[in-house]
Amino acid sequence: MTISKAAPPYRSILGIPVASLRRDEAISLLSRMIRDRTFTKVSFLNAHNANIACSDKDFAAVLNDFLVLADGIGVDIAARWLYGAPFPDNLNGTDFVPDLLKASDKPLTVALLGAKRANAERAAARLSQIAPQHKIVVVHDGFFTAKEEPGIVAAIGSLRPDILLVAMGVPRQEMWIARHMRPEHCTLPIAVGALLDFLSGSVPRAPAWMRRLRLEWLFRLLIEPGRLWRRYVVGNPLFLFRVLRQKLGGGERS
Repeated sequence: MTISKAAPPYRSILGIPVASLRRDEAISLLSRMIRDRTFTKVSFLNAHNANIACSDKDFAAVLNDFLVLADGIGVDIAARWLYGAPFPDNLNGTDFVPDLLKASDKPLTVALLGAKRANAERAAARLSQIAPQHKIVVVHDGFFTAKEEPGIVAAIGSLRPDILLVAMGVPRQEMWIARHMRPEHCTLPIAVGALLDFLSGSVPRAPAWMRRLRLEWLFRLLIEPGRLWRRYVVGNPLFLFRVLRQKLGGGERS
C-alpha cells in the first residue's frame, strides 16, 4: 500500500509531486505510517534529482509512487516561482532521517543498505548514538551483483525492518526500491543518497553557518569540484531554466 497523492498537499516541480509539509508534520506522518505498518516508499527531490527525472522517464515514473520530500534551496526557489511561496521546511535526508529516528520513543528496527561496508558500519554506530532506542542493522554494502540481490532481498524480508535506508545514489536507489521492496519486506524504504557517508564522517558536512544560509551545495562543490562541478555549475542553471519554462508554459500544478 502506498500513500495517496491526495494527502498531504503536494506541489508539482517539473512534473514530480512533492509533499508540502513542515518538519513536524512530515515526522508525524511517517511515524504514523510506521505505527500502522503502511508501506510507503520515500525519497527526496532536489535540483539534481529533478534534472535526472527530466531526462530519465523511468525514474520520473517511479517517483510518482513515492512520498517525495523537498530537499534544498533549488526546489524552494522553484516553489516560489510556481506557487508564490517556498516549501514549509527544507527536509533534506541528511538532517531529516536522524530527526525522524530521534522522534520515535518506540524501539524500531532500522536496516542500512548501501555505501561502502566500512562507511555503513560507522553510520550504524553513529545512528546508535543518535537514537539508542532503536536496533540498527547493516544488511549489505552498496556493491553487489545481480546474483546477490535475491539473498539481500530475502535478508531484508527476514528482518522486516520498520525503516530501510537505501544509500546507492540517484536514481539507482529509487529504482532498486521500486523493483524489489514490497510490504512484506519493510514498512518505510527511504532513498537517502549520501546519508551513510555523511554519518560515517567520510564525507564532511558544511559548517553550520553555510547550512543556515542554504549553501551546503557550494561547500560540497568546493571539496569535490572534479565530481560535482557538472551537477552544480551546469545542473543548477539548467534546473532553474526548466522551472521557468514550466511557469511560462503553464505546466502542471497541484
